[in-house]
Amino acid sequence: MVELKTNASIEAMYTSGQVVGRALTAVRDAADVGVSLLELDEVARQVLREAGATSPFFGYRPSFAPTPFPAVICASVNDAIVHGIPTGYRLRDGDLLSVDCGALLDGWAGDSAISFVVGRPRAEDLALIETAERALSAGIEAAVVGNRIGDIAHAIGTVCRAAGYGIPADFGGHGIGRKMHEDPGVPNEGRPGRGMPLRHGMVLAIEPMLIAGGEDGYHPDPDGWTLRSNDGSRAAHVEHTVAITDAGPRILTARETVRQGAGS
Repeated sequence: MVELKTNASIEAMYTSGQVVGRALTAVRDAADVGVSLLELDEVARQVLREAGATSPFFGYRPSFAPTPFPAVICASVNDAIVHGIPTGYRLRDGDLLSVDCGALLDGWAGDSAISFVVGRPRAEDLALIETAERALSAGIEAAVVGNRIGDIAHAIGTVCRAAGYGIPADFGGHGIGRKMHEDPGVPNEGRPGRGMPLRHGMVLAIEPMLIAGGEDGYHPDPDGWTLRSNDGSRAAHVEHTVAITDAGPRILTARETVRQGAGS
């Protein structure tokens, strides 16, 4: 069942989304060669604490997971696509890092993700990230009243496939509100004009995931959470929480623009 949010609820979700945006900005600012993923998780925890927010990630255990998630960010490095558990791994020059973060504030959730390179970037990594961001923008542009879920999926998939990248099946965006994951699902590939109609008050987490090698296959790590590309190629993951309104899509997790390759 899809809950349509009131304008007041959307404003409350914007406040929660801004906490997520600040957390991701802080994590990216702190990311550098030699910094551990656990240290970045603590950076995000501090932002959540200061805002009086909690994490919808910490302790989350969906049906596929063998254990509850132990952190407030997902930190996925290089060939890890999504759901990477922060560890003591220390970032190396040229690592491609995807960070996913959420917040719960006053009963409302926000969810967003960024991908960036630590240290000196490779041109192919920058192209992968730029395509992921274009796919996200295309999906957001399609998130208008009168369109359907399939229009968002088609917009994302068209950008990804045109660039020759893979799209992991079975994982995509979702509705969001009182809980981090709500109906409807938002695939990253699909047919236009299909699926649920988009209405004012729907709030969606739109999140393209791209695999550089062009294959769609993935597999879990032994931790049961981290998903890696089967071909060993690098991946990128970007996400925004977006409200569908009569005035057009509104990004609730918008954050300050940061320079690619920062943190070197």
